Amino acid sequence: MSVDVTGVDRDTLIRPIQSRSKFFLVALLAALAGIGVWLYFYVQQLQHGLVVTNLADWGSGGGVPWGLYIGAFIWWVGIAHGGIILSAAVRLLDMDTYQPVARMAELLTIAALTVAGLYILIHVGRPDRLVTSVLPAWPTRVQWSPLVWDVTVITAYFVLTATYLLLTIRYDIHRLRDRLPDTFEPLYKALLVGYSEKEDEVVERMVWWLAFAIIIMAPLLLHGGVIPWLFALLPSMAGWAGGVQGPSFLSIALTSAVSGIIIVAAAFRYAYGWQELIPKQVFYGLSKWLGFFGLLFLWLQLQQVITGIFAAPTALQYATEVKLSTPVYWLAIGLVGLGLLYVFAAALKASLFSIPRIVAVSFAVLAGTLIEKTLFVVEGLQHPQFMLYDGVPGNYIPSPVELSSILGALGIVVLFFLTVSKVIPVVELHAIEDNHEEVRD
Repeated sequence: MSVDVTGVDRDTLIRPIQSRSKFFLVALLAALAGIGVWLYFYVQQLQHGLVVTNLADWGSGGGVPWGLYIGAFIWWVGIAHGGIILSAAVRLLDMDTYQPVARMAELLTIAALTVAGLYILIHVGRPDRLVTSVLPAWPTRVQWSPLVWDVTVITAYFVLTATYLLLTIRYDIHRLRDRLPDTFEPLYKALLVGYSEKEDEVVERMVWWLAFAIIIMAPLLLHGGVIPWLFALLPSMAGWAGGVQGPSFLSIALTSAVSGIIIVAAAFRYAYGWQELIPKQVFYGLSKWLGFFGLLFLWLQLQQVITGIFAAPTALQYATEVKLSTPVYWLAIGLVGLGLLYVFAAALKASLFSIPRIVAVSFAVLAGTLIEKTLFVVEGLQHPQFMLYDGVPGNYIPSPVELSSILGALGIVVLFFLTVSKVIPVVELHAIEDNHEEVRD
């Protein structure tokens, strides 16, 4: 089944480029405010070092070396991988219903990868360490350094996604050029270098194969492989080791990505009157996917809990019991669980479904997955199977400096979408062309 957008013309696609809504200005001010708050605290970190955070080395500090920064890094990488997986699935499996939001998912991937890379920069302390330490060490340390692996994965996926996006943008810019602003003429010329309509068929095949590669790589190598392997292959950290981490990470990535796409699509729909371009049935379908992935997330959480408390090694059992006694863990599970209940209730009784409600659910799910990922990182470090300094209790609560990074990251993502929406269409031209062709047929 495809979305009926037969009443939508090309001018609708470029409405964000040609107009400036009140919503745009409010979102711009909110994004700049969030970035400003983060920069204020980040300057303090640059001046005084990571001591302004609640991160600490094992030992006299009695804390953990990784916290919200790494939890947020994993969370953003998951959103990125989940976003491009969904976009690739739309193209690979001809899921025309979701074609109006496919490019938004690709843009969300680019934005999330950028922010994920920023978290690495923040966490190493001084930015120059990426140049003096990470890059020189890459050739000899990539096979065992988690940090170098992270940089490698983000870079590879960024290049893959940017290529994927560029190939589809050229088609749209060429056919909408007379409606696009002359201000960005140099950029459009650069994007269309060497373009010919003869390449469209070749590009379609290239994009299909890129989508196929993404579908294969993401669950097997990227967020279903490399990132969870960095944790799952460390048996000295109770709660990290185990084969369930790959599926668990992937389920959280897809759950978070669907939530993010729902929020982005609803924002554009509301701001630019895209009720016909992104109809309600798109959100209804996305809500079912959110429910499915959310169910997988909760089921895999149950798997970890059961194996952690039933006849488990002492260290793992202790770490699991501590997690279960932590209220913030149940807050994360509760946020996802309540969202899941709403999705199932709306599936049984369609009158319960509304776009504002599913957007609220999506925000709750995103908060829950971020909390869970941060707690996962912290608990593994607070309760390892070794103690460098006996008698020193581990303790960690995110500091205002770390919490401000969430505002900054969200501000950067919002600013990215606001900027891109003024330059290129955030919905593919194919989204209306394909449906018009079906009607003519």
